[in-house]
This record gives sequence, structure tokens and C-alpha cells, in this order.
Amino acid sequence: MVCAVQIYEKLVLKNPVLIEGLPGIGFVANILALHLIQELKAKMFAEIRSSSFQDFAITAGEGKAHFPINELYYHKGRGRERDLIILYGNTQALTTVGQYELCGHILDVSEELGCRYVITLGGLKREKFEAPSLYCTATDSETLEDSLRLGAKILGGRIFGAAGLLIGLAKLRDMKGFCLLADTPGFYPDATAAREALKAVCKILRLKVDLSRLDTAAEATRNILKSFGLVSPPIDERKKESRFRWLI
Repeated sequence: MVCAVQIYEKLVLKNPVLIEGLPGIGFVANILALHLIQELKAKMFAEIRSSSFQDFAITAGEGKAHFPINELYYHKGRGRERDLIILYGNTQALTTVGQYELCGHILDVSEELGCRYVITLGGLKREKFEAPSLYCTATDSETLEDSLRLGAKILGGRIFGAAGLLIGLAKLRDMKGFCLLADTPGFYPDATAAREALKAVCKILRLKVDLSRLDTAAEATRNILKSFGLVSPPIDERKKESRFRWLI
């Protein structure tokens, strides 16, 4: 197995938007995606496993083994809301080839459901800032203007991981979309940064989502990632280098 997709439900969606929510700096996308899934009661319709995911399993209290995985959820919009495909998981692929394969499969599934618009998310690591600012890049000038109207600034530099690759590959498929990053110290699940990004996402997609329970999603994210050894207290992170390359 290199990358395998298991689809559990055949869907009919109307012009859905793909939202990426995989672990990265500050776990901004991860927290945001989990909160959307919980608040919108989104339903899981597909699982993705890859030989490029981390090479271990975690046993829970009941003795069952849990593996690194990515999942796809859907939400059918109500009123003026857009239909959504939400990518959520406890890992990214750890190799370049694995990332390309994973992102390719995600876009394949999304395209088959009529998706032509992609939003990726993440954290931008900074040591000092007063409040999180948002930064963006996009597939085209029109979409860039849309993201700038959300209060974001133009991002310069490189975007590693799924957040950058999905946007780049989407453009090659004539899909549109943008990447939105929020300032974060980057050492722990950052609910404050996730909240700023979520406000922007809700605005552009016309979603009505309660933000008051976002801290709960951040704590749940911390517990999940802790079990996979992907997050530790800030002081420990400053004392030693991470065992894997941080992905935005």
C-alpha cells in the first residue's frame, strides 16, 4: 500500500469547498477543522491511509489499536452556506512523494464531488506579536483579492506541507483557492490563532458557527496529538528539536 482511499458513502454535493485541516504549526488547521466538524455535525465519508504516514500505532484504554489516518467529512450547506468537504487527520505524509500522492488523492475525490475551490490553513511561526495577524496567498489575482478583503496580508516565502501543496496542485487543475495562515508561537495547539482564521473562513463561506467552544476543540486536539507524540509542553519544545519536520 502506498496511498489508499476508502469511500463509505456516495454523495451528491453542490459546488463544495474543500477545507484542509491537517496538523501543522500551532495546529491551527487541525483545531479549526475539528471545530467545524463538531459544530456543523459533519459526517465522515472517506478514510485515507498511506505508507508515508508515521510508522506506529497507539493502543487506547480498551486495547484497540489506532493508526495515523486522514479523514474526509461533508456538510451540506443550509440557506446561503456553501457545501463543504473537510479534510481532517492526525498526521501528514512524512515524505515528499507521500505528500504529492496524498494531496493528489484528496483533490481527485474532491473534484469528483464537484469541488472547484480549495481553502488551506495553517500557522505562521513568530516569536513576538501582540495579536494574531492573517496572511494569504492564492491561485489567482481574483481569489487573492477575496482573501485580502478578509483582513489578511500578502504572504511572502514558502509554505510547506499540505497547506502549500494542495493550493499549488489545485491551480494545475484549474481550481481556485487560497491559503490562510495565522500568527502563532507554534509550540502548542493555538486556539487564539485558530479563532482568527475561523472567523475569516466563516465570513467568506457564510457559515454560522459558534466560536465559544473552540477551546474545547483545541484541548481535544492536544490530547489526540499527544497520544501520537506530536505535541509536548512549550518548555520541552524549546529545549529540544522536534523529531519530525514541522509542516504548516
